[in-house]
Amino acid sequence: MPSMLDAVVVGAGPNGLTAAAELARRGFSVAVFEALDTVGGGARTEELTLPGFRHDPCSAVHPLGVGSPAFKDMPLDRYGLEWLHAELPMAHPFDDGTAAVLSRSVSETAASFGPRDAGAYRRLVAPYLGTWDTLVRDFMSLPLTALPRDPVTLARFGVDGLPPSTWLMRRFRDDRARALFAGLVAHVIAPLGGLATGAIGLVFALAAHTGGWPLPRGGSQAISDALAAYVKDLGGTIHTSYEVKRLDDLPPARAYVFDTSPTALARIAGFGRFYDRYRYGASVYKIDYALDGPVPWTAAEPRRAGTVQIGPGSREIGAALHQVSVGTPPRTPFLITAQPSLVDPSRAPGGKHVFWAYGHVPHAWEGDLTEAIERQIERFAPGFRDLILARATAGPPQLAARNANYVGGDIACGAASGLQLLLRPRISLFPYHTPHPAVFLCSSATPPGPGVHGMSGHNAAKAVWRHLRKARR
Repeated sequence: MPSMLDAVVVGAGPNGLTAAAELARRGFSVAVFEALDTVGGGARTEELTLPGFRHDPCSAVHPLGVGSPAFKDMPLDRYGLEWLHAELPMAHPFDDGTAAVLSRSVSETAASFGPRDAGAYRRLVAPYLGTWDTLVRDFMSLPLTALPRDPVTLARFGVDGLPPSTWLMRRFRDDRARALFAGLVAHVIAPLGGLATGAIGLVFALAAHTGGWPLPRGGSQAISDALAAYVKDLGGTIHTSYEVKRLDDLPPARAYVFDTSPTALARIAGFGRFYDRYRYGASVYKIDYALDGPVPWTAAEPRRAGTVQIGPGSREIGAALHQVSVGTPPRTPFLITAQPSLVDPSRAPGGKHVFWAYGHVPHAWEGDLTEAIERQIERFAPGFRDLILARATAGPPQLAARNANYVGGDIACGAASGLQLLLRPRISLFPYHTPHPAVFLCSSATPPGPGVHGMSGHNAAKAVWRHLRKARR
């Protein structure tokens, strides 16, 4: 290790590893320090239940990962990252035994909403389909770390997306489309009436139509392992089982980049109350299942889908999100579930399956949502409980213990609501900067926010290399 590194990265999650890779490939010397014994952050894969059943403790499906400008700029396929696609990205079942779907095909998606809303949906997404690659790069670089490539489309997207999702859902006459769209917004645990929640739903829908909602072969750990291997090939070093409590614990460097929560950064760097106004949001109660067979969904569409949203109606979803936001566990939780072994049989022994499900709960909640979650699944897949071989449960305390960035179990590393959805961790045009000119923040507490896409690390790296260029001069 050189006597003075260009950059030290604290935290080996997808954003920290992306930042390290961006800096290393520009010729800067980089070292990464991770408190746990393996890299991964929110993108890990482990045997949580029984031998041979490989589960993702946090993220499992990656609509923003496959289309991420940061990942597309890296040769991650050379390091074993392979995207697998279910026949349908997502299905949303209803009590009558039918389901709406989010398909790669706009026509199939629109048809599943029924004739009264098919045209409205086509008109909503049509302006963006041919410009998705440019739009996602512009959108995920906000606040601007580069000039927009297509400012007209970005502005139009702002007109559609900045209002609350409830405004956008007024375009639909029936609840099938409204319910599926409400579920898309709920992926970031945001109340439906919040600022810019329409953009959340639109981004997830457009991602499905353009790149799908894939899973990495072997599990989410494959993303982190590919990033780590790329960093090492570029000359960077990665040190695991290395907990950082103070800046003095790190080797001398010209820049320090933190893939941590703002709270942890303030404690380590001695920033006092700088991030005191940063809010952490609701959490989830997550269950990983080892199953004796596929989930016996009543509707046919969920049997072909990588992700299944369980609401079912927009009112139920909105009520669950509201209850969680005011600190009350939902009586009828909205669930997000994933079926990795449908497309990747290597994730479970022959004929068996892994299944991933979570419901939203209040921040730092210590209760047990298992019964409510399984009651909801049985509602749309009678006989599900009979297939359970083992389960691994994790509520907010367990999630926070496994990943220090999940303060109070908040897997988004900060409430994705209000102005904080757009301007995080503070209202600033320079969100990656801190009170110290050589210390930067690159976690999902910075724009564009939660998700395994590496763009927070990518954007932060731009700020870091500008600082390093000035330091070299």
